[in-house]
Amino acid sequence: MAFKPLHDRVLVRRVESDEKTKGGLIIPDSAKEKPAEGEIISVGEGARKDSGELIAPAVKAGDRVLFGKWSGTEVTVDGEELLIMKESDILGIIG
Repeated sequence: MAFKPLHDRVLVRRVESDEKTKGGLIIPDSAKEKPAEGEIISVGEGARKDSGELIAPAVKAGDRVLFGKWSGTEVTVDGEELLIMKESDILGIIG
């Protein structure tokens, strides 16, 4: 991919949720919410302190993460719908 986020931003691909509920009901596309889970595609170099020192990001490419429902900006890169967000918008890494 020819896109690298700057500073403390990350590029995330949403992970699609299940088509059915636990009880077996099929969820139509119109009723689905956008998933708040994704995979990190690319990570910027990190934020900088006031002194200019680099703060390394806590996430890396390939990590599965949870993020806020309204986090990030939707972009299309190489024909694929992705999200760009600040690292601070990520709620946690799924182990």
